[in-house]
Amino acid sequence: MAFRWQDAFTKSPEFRWTDIHTLEHPASLSTLENLKRYLDLVHIKFCLLRPFFDQKNYPLLQPQDLLPSFEVSLYEYTNLPGFSLVAFDRPLNYFQEIFQFDILHSVQDTLNYINGPATPFEPVIIQQNHQTFLSRLPKSLQERFHKAFSQKHTRITNLQIYPHILRFLLYMDRGHVLAKNSDGDFYFSGIYASFPSDLDSELKRFGLRIGKFKPGDNNLYELNRSFVYQFLMELYGFPIASERRTSAALFARRLFKMGEDFLVKVLGQSDRTLTTLYSASEHKQYPKVEKIALVSVDKLSRSQLRRLEDQGYLIQDGRPAVILKVHYQQHKYDPNNIRRDRALSITDQEIIHPLTGESTNAVNLLKDTALMTVTLNDIIRGEYYGRIKYKRNEIVENTETHNKRLKFLYAWLRKHQRRIIGYSDEFYNNICKVLDNYLLNPENYDIFENMDDLYQEVWQQYSYIQQARKIKELEDLRQKRHKGRKVNYLEMLQQTCQIMQDLKFDIVKYFDSLVAHAISCCEDILSDTYLTKTYIDQSAGSLTEYGRAIRKQYGLLVKLMDEVKAIRRTRGKDRTVVLASK
Repeated sequence: MAFRWQDAFTKSPEFRWTDIHTLEHPASLSTLENLKRYLDLVHIKFCLLRPFFDQKNYPLLQPQDLLPSFEVSLYEYTNLPGFSLVAFDRPLNYFQEIFQFDILHSVQDTLNYINGPATPFEPVIIQQNHQTFLSRLPKSLQERFHKAFSQKHTRITNLQIYPHILRFLLYMDRGHVLAKNSDGDFYFSGIYASFPSDLDSELKRFGLRIGKFKPGDNNLYELNRSFVYQFLMELYGFPIASERRTSAALFARRLFKMGEDFLVKVLGQSDRTLTTLYSASEHKQYPKVEKIALVSVDKLSRSQLRRLEDQGYLIQDGRPAVILKVHYQQHKYDPNNIRRDRALSITDQEIIHPLTGESTNAVNLLKDTALMTVTLNDIIRGEYYGRIKYKRNEIVENTETHNKRLKFLYAWLRKHQRRIIGYSDEFYNNICKVLDNYLLNPENYDIFENMDDLYQEVWQQYSYIQQARKIKELEDLRQKRHKGRKVNYLEMLQQTCQIMQDLKFDIVKYFDSLVAHAISCCEDILSDTYLTKTYIDQSAGSLTEYGRAIRKQYGLLVKLMDEVKAIRRTRGKDRTVVLASK
């Protein structure tokens, strides 16, 4: 029998569905980890799988959509589910909480507090919770809510029927709240929550801390604001995005700084991705970030598709897809890293079984370099069907014309530049071969001449990647590594001199920021304490042949550094003269 969304997770060993909207858990939900697992299953089933089966043209994600850096969403799919929630690993303290919401009362807590018979009080508490919920529900849904719950005197705070309540929560603009009762179990404890973001203050404090802003410097603020904003948001798993996702990210940041044990979940109607931010003991500086989405796998190889299908991981309703869960790790801003814009990287990925909820990482969807090369080939051949946002203000669909292909290439290179810079030589050479065959094809010269500005934009992006990959070798040499292997001091200096020699002759082609980075790397190498103490500060007569060879290479590197700095200064003066003449 074909898989239906109603069948999702019905064979889970952890939870049992008594009906389609009631999910029982064999043990109480008393830990954030158990709660997160429970919510993941519910949200995947009702917020991802159900729309996928109910809507013929559900917009599946491509695997690369879950690769940092995240692209700004192109459309707001108002017909798709969206929500945000926060869960606290403690009871609520209503007056002391740092955000606004309408509280729902735990029936069990009230009865424990009264310490009397349940009969006269329970219906009153239940009715009060119903009225609170109804007051925030659109008028058109209130009758449905009455029929579903009011006549049954249902405890809507009970998490077993959370899937039933979720149908109505998805129509509320604001977030909902989960917390613990006096028995230590989680319950549905609040609605209509506004998560404070304080974006302006957070952005400025963060920019000052990483050295991108200076107090009172308006020009520096204008120059670097977009970078700081994007970096800060990406640390929490988002692009510069909608208010729902921005407030969820910054609220999670604030809770983490306060030392709270919490979980924040958000589903955007534009990104179609369940994002979870939660505190974890092994993360000292940032909350953990996870994302779950329905991802198209139509470009996988036949063997990979067959493996997923044979093991029951493949979802097919006309289009092959899988439930993909991705784990991320944050990185501090490092001005000495050529990939300094990298705030987030992938640590793990898993494909979730739609019936059991179990997972596998046997198929690599995100770091599949062969798949990336295939996608690039499809773009230049005009066979790629999708959409991108070109320079934040133009949506481009498909690659049927050269103009569109160049715009796709520009966006693709910008998104994947970190990976092209850092991945293996084999992958890099394959990428270069594909790009060169298109950009340097004589048959395309006349075509590209008519769209020279766009063509030069692509070349500029491509050139930056080529140069940055070369400079990254200096970063590795600074750590005494070259092409994945450990090297000694002599080879470190020899390789560094070779790179700087090439740079000296090609410096006119290089981006100035990369030249500055190369100089910084060389200065670090030249100031290596052990190197200078052992080989440079010693008398020449006390050195071995190996030591003298190191000393010779050290002197050559100093000379090359002085020459590169002098050329750079001259180039800077020439630019100043040109600008002044204009």
